[in-house]
Amino acid sequence: MGWVYLVFAILTEVAGTTSMKVSEGFTRLVPSIFIFVFYGFSLVLLTLSLKRLDVSLAYAVWSGMGTALIATIGILWFREPMTAVKLASLALIIIGVLGLNLGGR
Repeated sequence: MGWVYLVFAILTEVAGTTSMKVSEGFTRLVPSIFIFVFYGFSLVLLTLSLKRLDVSLAYAVWSGMGTALIATIGILWFREPMTAVKLASLALIIIGVLGLNLGGR
């Protein structure tokens, strides 16, 4: 169940970060409210995941996968430039998360 909580913690964190962009610096009310709602849920879910998962692994996966997903959303949805350095960096994040996961066994 810890991994289920962690996956939803990642998704709600990404939704909160996306809401930051959409809020246009807190000038749009609904996306501004969503920032706090999604981040609140994310932290609750991350905390629940820690009942079953090591904090070092859970936080690394939460932050790493959140970073990779939000970078992908930035490229695909917000039309941010995709460069070789960005792609290599995203790959390194994913490799690092996988390494932490496999290294714990």
